[in-house]
Amino acid sequence: MVRAIFLILFTLSLNANELEQNCLNCHIQNQLPTDLIYKRYLMKYSTKKNMSKAIFNYLKNPTIKNSIMPKQFFIKFGTKKALKLNDKTLQKSIELFLEKYDIKNRLK
Repeated sequence: MVRAIFLILFTLSLNANELEQNCLNCHIQNQLPTDLIYKRYLMKYSTKKNMSKAIFNYLKNPTIKNSIMPKQFFIKFGTKKALKLNDKTLQKSIELFLEKYDIKNRLK
């Protein structure tokens, strides 16, 4: 039982490190409002599946046209460079991002 709990916690910490390494470090460093970005995706796409698709498409081709953020956002923060992650790693990072910022998890 203790081993199972330890394994789950260890896996979660590895996933968190992967998310931080692939995404959140840049958000923190550039002071990007990650909560706001999540909320905008949630308001427009409403489901994790649709949000995941939209985020994936944006990160593969990060242009103002593909973004959910208003043009003023890009004046302040600039445009993002395409990530050089393979599709599987990128998809996993997106899932971790959506799980971390999921509003339902915050209500518990």
